[in-house]
Amino acid sequence: MTGRDIAYRRFRFPADRDVGLADGLTAGPTGLALDGAPGRLTHTDPHSGTTAEYAAGSWTSPVTPLGFAAVELVPSWTAHTPAGCWLRVELRGWAGDAASTGWYELGNWAADDSTVHRASVPGQADDRARVAADTLRVTGATVTGWQVRVTLLRRLDAADGPALRTIGVVASTDPPGVGQRAVARTDAGAGGARGRVLDVPRYAQRLHATGETRWGGGGDSWCSPTCVSMVLDFWGAGPTPDRYAWVTPPGPRPRVVHAARHCFDHAYAGAGNWPFNTAYAATHGVDAFVTRLRSLAEAELFVAAGIPLIVSAAFTAGQVPGLDYDTRGHLIVLVGFTADGDPVLNDPYAPDDERVRRTVPRAPFEHAWQVGSGGIAYVLRPESTPLPPPPAQANW
Repeated sequence: MTGRDIAYRRFRFPADRDVGLADGLTAGPTGLALDGAPGRLTHTDPHSGTTAEYAAGSWTSPVTPLGFAAVELVPSWTAHTPAGCWLRVELRGWAGDAASTGWYELGNWAADDSTVHRASVPGQADDRARVAADTLRVTGATVTGWQVRVTLLRRLDAADGPALRTIGVVASTDPPGVGQRAVARTDAGAGGARGRVLDVPRYAQRLHATGETRWGGGGDSWCSPTCVSMVLDFWGAGPTPDRYAWVTPPGPRPRVVHAARHCFDHAYAGAGNWPFNTAYAATHGVDAFVTRLRSLAEAELFVAAGIPLIVSAAFTAGQVPGLDYDTRGHLIVLVGFTADGDPVLNDPYAPDDERVRRTVPRAPFEHAWQVGSGGIAYVLRPESTPLPPPPAQANW
């Protein structure tokens, strides 16, 4: 393990019904939902210009202390947002007994794109923190705790209402680019997954390079939704054909086009928003969240438990032998480890499915992951598959 501070906390509903402050929401069997007397909110979608009035209610978490000064916070959530419904997620930092930042919007999200344009909120920066799409980056403030606020919204003529199932935040020290010290101290093989490779299907994003170009430019940019599609199908939870029947022509794999559309961030103009991808995955009945791991030793714990991980790395051609291209940020499925502890990957940036599977040296890949994204990982798994026991400073 490493000396890097990472902490993850998640609230689940209705189990956490007595935690936090609800205004216009009540805990029900499907999560936090609008009560019988919600408030009202008028919203103009900045991407369509459409203005509508919504029934609205919000939940504000208690302050979650960290025990260290965080420099980055990433939220993720699971929710039910039927037609006419959406949610807004906000974060703020705390230090001691007072808020140390204002509130920042970390996304307006809906499962489909018929109500509002699913989007992060650009242009949020001050002398305390700034928002970089899916991440709150602390600049001038001290943040030793955090608070999250979620607002659920339902169009007044909608037949059904939204529900929040889970909301979590991972907080960490050391922004991406300051990871070499930590990487050098990882404990290879400590997770017990040596020699185990999970049978995750292999999907090449580049099969879509000459097809659909909406939702982020097409296949060459669809690493994240392609990875999510692989892992959903590993669990037998991928979308049924009726859900992606709208994809015409169907192309090589319409479920990947479907995923790209439903992960797409209209402000960022790409399908790689981290919590949008896990929120999409959760609409298929799996538990899903974003966290950071400190090392491949921690990742081995998941593989040993039968859980593949989706990890984000950055590297130049040749930096990781076997990955001969440049990327400033790329999602890859970690499917297992060789007997010697080298990572076995499903890398979607391949010309065909056969060449998706790659084995790479452990140390340079760990460096590209830890330095490139600060150890970001998507965890997708059925509730029936237990997570491995977390470390003392829990990051899952």
